[in-house]
Amino acid sequence: MDDIVFKLAVIGTAGIAAQWFAWRLQLPAIVLLLAAGFIAGPATGFLDPAADFGAVYRPMVSIAVAIILFEGGLTLNFKEIRETSTAVRRIIMYAGPLTWAMAAVAAHHIGGLSWPTAIVLGAILVVTGPTVIMPLLRQAQLDARPASLLRWEAIVNDPIGALFAVVAFEVILVYIGLHQADNLFALVIGGFVLAVGSGWAGAKLIVWSFVRGHVPEYLKAPVLLATVVAVYAASNLVLEEAGLLTVTVMGMVLANSRIASLTDMRRFKETITTLLVSGIFIILTASLSIEDIRSLDWQAALFVASLLLVIRPVAIMLATIKSGATIQERILTSWIAPRGVVAVAVSGLFGTLLADAGVADAGRMVAFSFAVVVTTIVLHGFTLAPLARFLELKKTSKPGILIVGGSRWSTALAKKLNEAEVPVLLADQNWNHLAEARLASIPVYFGEVLSESAHHAIDPKSFSSLIAAGDNDAYNALVCTDFGPELGRSHVFQIGRIDEKARQALNFTLGGRSLTKEPVSFHDLREKLLGGWTFQLTRLTDEYGWADYKDSRPDGALVLLWIKPSGTLVFAATASSSPGQNDRILSFAMPKDEARAEAASKTARKAEVTLAAKTVTDTKPGTKASGTDQGNIPS
Repeated sequence: MDDIVFKLAVIGTAGIAAQWFAWRLQLPAIVLLLAAGFIAGPATGFLDPAADFGAVYRPMVSIAVAIILFEGGLTLNFKEIRETSTAVRRIIMYAGPLTWAMAAVAAHHIGGLSWPTAIVLGAILVVTGPTVIMPLLRQAQLDARPASLLRWEAIVNDPIGALFAVVAFEVILVYIGLHQADNLFALVIGGFVLAVGSGWAGAKLIVWSFVRGHVPEYLKAPVLLATVVAVYAASNLVLEEAGLLTVTVMGMVLANSRIASLTDMRRFKETITTLLVSGIFIILTASLSIEDIRSLDWQAALFVASLLLVIRPVAIMLATIKSGATIQERILTSWIAPRGVVAVAVSGLFGTLLADAGVADAGRMVAFSFAVVVTTIVLHGFTLAPLARFLELKKTSKPGILIVGGSRWSTALAKKLNEAEVPVLLADQNWNHLAEARLASIPVYFGEVLSESAHHAIDPKSFSSLIAAGDNDAYNALVCTDFGPELGRSHVFQIGRIDEKARQALNFTLGGRSLTKEPVSFHDLREKLLGGWTFQLTRLTDEYGWADYKDSRPDGALVLLWIKPSGTLVFAATASSSPGQNDRILSFAMPKDEARAEAASKTARKAEVTLAAKTVTDTKPGTKASGTDQGNIPS
């Protein structure tokens, strides 16, 4: 028992470590997870999932895959697919069957597999795994259209590919005489209808129970998770792997419903999915034996090459004719089709079932699947971003700043950021508040940034930071709280945070960081702007460093951020180091000449006050005078 606990701890630690290093080094996380699984399994023999976990190994992987697909379904909002719906529909309806047929022929004639094994393998390779494509899309920063196309295909095709494999397997059993042909059509159609119907019914039941208050808040995520596992298992009782379609449909229905707590549940599911993807990839890679690797010969290599270079491009190009997708989007989709967990898990299941049915080379199907998975993950993982950049499908603008709250102060800030070539978007639900910004040709969003329409119109990935600059501290805090999980808590800022000890202060868990080290209210910033303060951009050099800059600043000047030569934004309130050479500092301060004049004026006023006070003191009875007046005082 202790040995199993230790191995589970190693799997979890290695998975999260791979995810962290991938984020830190800007590498595809799946590649590092595959490397970790290979080291833990075939290379060292430390992990043998089938022997270590016994009878629960396959069910554990199946449930994990179901949860991953459900979480993927939760990301499929129909409003995001309007522009690419025709292309997605054609890829699923036409490219899938074309890939199945061509892959089966190639597996038999090029890969040397028997027809039963080749047909099932061709069906399995229809899938393009969301476990792989989602992390790749997160790092590649594609435009909205191609990203939506790849995401929808990956999530919807996974359960369909698994059902294709079920149909192929049942046909083979009928062919070799183990099943009756009479029941095949009814079984497949009935299983499909049941899968879609139970997924829809399960989602509607969740919506009804959550909206009517039949489930308390603290139980909503556990109830949802238990329901996903229950409907998956129930569908599988009728038709093997039909549960994958069930949970995908259930996720899609929930994603397009209006549940207030859906965002919180989606974040919980994302956390669970990250852990599951990390662990499952390591476990499945570790399950590959040295014999499986050695069984891959030149025929397997040619099969993989034909799948990537011929079958996939032909299927996509034919399916997307007159679909509305551009030639660049079609080329990108033709190349990017990484396989993932579902392909490996389903091939392992049907490889065992075919072997039990007497198919001699059924065991090679797992090796072929792994060859496709590893090749596509490595090639597509490292080529997605460069190819998208070459095809001009990658976001070219560097991440900027989203400013929420239109005013003279925020407009002046946006103007200065524009001068510094920092992308900026100013958002407000009051059209008049955006008038000055529109006249200055600053990009604006008219509407409520917390609304669902804003969620689809504003891509948070286009911004590295947010500044809530409205005149209402509570609203600023609400905006920062909503965008915090998307942009990162350390990248959302607000003006005018009230001291936490004050009675009006909000809980510290709400809102963002203060934009300035010492909180300054909206009204103080406005008064300073009316008093002549301006936003200033100063570049540091060898001769004029940070210390010189601080010495030359007027008293009370507010340093907001500095811009690195690479374009990275560093906010002063959260900076762990000082700005360096060639950094450009953005500050809000009184101009130097006016500051000198104001300082001189203050000095003069102070001198006048001092002189007046001295005069009053000198004229008081009984005080000691100086100079010639002293003699006039009676003794």
